[in-house]
Amino acid sequence: MHRVLALCLLAFAALTRAQPDESGDRIIVSGASGNLGELTVQALLERGVPASRLILVSRTPEKLEKYAAMGASTRFGDFTRPESLPSAYAGGTRMLLISIGGGALPEPRPVLHRRAIEAAIAAGVEHIVYTSWAAISQGDEGGISADHVATEKILMESDVAWTILRNSVYMDGVPDQARRMIESGRAVVSPDDVGMSYVTRADCAAAAGAVLTTPGHENKIYDITGPAVVGIRGIAEAAAAVSGKAIEIVEGRAGGGFALRSLAFTSPDFERLTGRRPTSVRELLESTL
Repeated sequence: MHRVLALCLLAFAALTRAQPDESGDRIIVSGASGNLGELTVQALLERGVPASRLILVSRTPEKLEKYAAMGASTRFGDFTRPESLPSAYAGGTRMLLISIGGGALPEPRPVLHRRAIEAAIAAGVEHIVYTSWAAISQGDEGGISADHVATEKILMESDVAWTILRNSVYMDGVPDQARRMIESGRAVVSPDDVGMSYVTRADCAAAAGAVLTTPGHENKIYDITGPAVVGIRGIAEAAAAVSGKAIEIVEGRAGGGFALRSLAFTSPDFERLTGRRPTSVRELLESTL
């Protein structure tokens, strides 16, 4: 009898650990009206987080009205307007800080990120999850990586628990590439077509949702990649298989496109966080073409 009871208690403990965190944390999603932000909101709701526990911050909170109607708090917050941040983050205990895009910014990205981090800490946020860049894990600290390296350093040196999600390049643009290949019947592949570990935004959101709702992720770095390294040739092969149309592979110099050798790796972290394999290029094409 005692043995049966012990086994039952162990099973219950394991089940409890597998469930989303029910501690009552209020979760901030910074950049909630963007593509990744909204997908993360959906991932949190799917994991059973009540809308009333969500604080959705955006420069365009009017785009989040459907979540406000569900009970979420939607607030204006702009890194370039520091006076907006204390009220935007008030009452939150965990926060997803989605890195802002590059382009024409009034101040360097790390400066803007630091402002958000310091405002969150001052507001009482205890744990910040930051979306960074996978190439850093392979020693790349220049170009796109530089701002993320600087922000990671700011976060690691701050007085707050942190988690860094180093996301690989988004797969969401691959269907358009595949359509062009199908329409033209050809794909130009350069000799240095090393490929990348494309990952969908939805999978990045699922990883963020897992970290925000389960314990044990403090001060850890996760690489969020797709299941395979895929180049132009691999996209063409998947497009041909899904469409049933022949695509000729042409060797040339014009097919490399955006590619980084530092993204030519895969990680098991997504599956460890979510319990499932990340979406493959072929699976995405099957659902979109």
